[in-house]
Amino acid sequence: MTVTLPTLSWGNPLATQHALMIHGLGSSAATCWQVMEALAEDGYHAVAVDLRGHGQAPRTSTYRIADFASDVALVAPEPARPWDAVIGHSIGAASAVVAASQHPDWARRLVLIDPALDIDDHTRSEVLKNQRLGHTLHGVEEIRELHPHWHSLDIQLKVHAHQQASLWALERTVMDNSPWNVMKNAHSLALPTHVIGGEKERGSMFYGQEAAAMIAAHTTWSYDLIPGAGHSVHRDKPEETMESLRRFLSRTEEPS
Repeated sequence: MTVTLPTLSWGNPLATQHALMIHGLGSSAATCWQVMEALAEDGYHAVAVDLRGHGQAPRTSTYRIADFASDVALVAPEPARPWDAVIGHSIGAASAVVAASQHPDWARRLVLIDPALDIDDHTRSEVLKNQRLGHTLHGVEEIRELHPHWHSLDIQLKVHAHQQASLWALERTVMDNSPWNVMKNAHSLALPTHVIGGEKERGSMFYGQEAAAMIAAHTTWSYDLIPGAGHSVHRDKPEETMESLRRFLSRTEEPS
């Protein structure tokens, strides 16, 4: 069963370029503001969704990555037109990978911000613990202490998004995705795909031999490691994230 996702948008709806962003677990469309604002300034119509169980989106009984992917695959700039770029963070990136693998005409390019493509049971348990803490205990001061370099609006929006999300949804997302692995879908992608990753020591979920093998196996994939960034690369290092994103988009633009 799919659901209709609410959206926020930045920029001119009549723009010739359209981009979609899919947030990570415990976030919302509003938390995508820095990337969306920058793309709007570049002339894109930039749209972000609330995933099921988050923000203003419907609450459901299941929260598999396949469910998220089915929902986002229904979001399009207009009928029969692909997104010029789809950007996903964490589980939003995993959802974008599945959607793009199942619907080849849905997107022209993917940007995966520290994607959660394959995480083990230990990491899943840590994600569950952190989501429960974020929903029930973390306020502005706690998030500021954890992420002192974040923009103040990012801190406020993250707190609001975590509290606005359904705790049931946050918990079921971890529990419903066992195993949490969309690598088969990732390997099947043929479209240009760019990964913007953080450092393993700071909490990155895309690193090591598996990440290197993924990049090496596909001529259409590229990768930038942002020094000093953790899992939330776009909040930790927003300027560097946009530099990487813009380089990729400029490289993959179709000739006019």
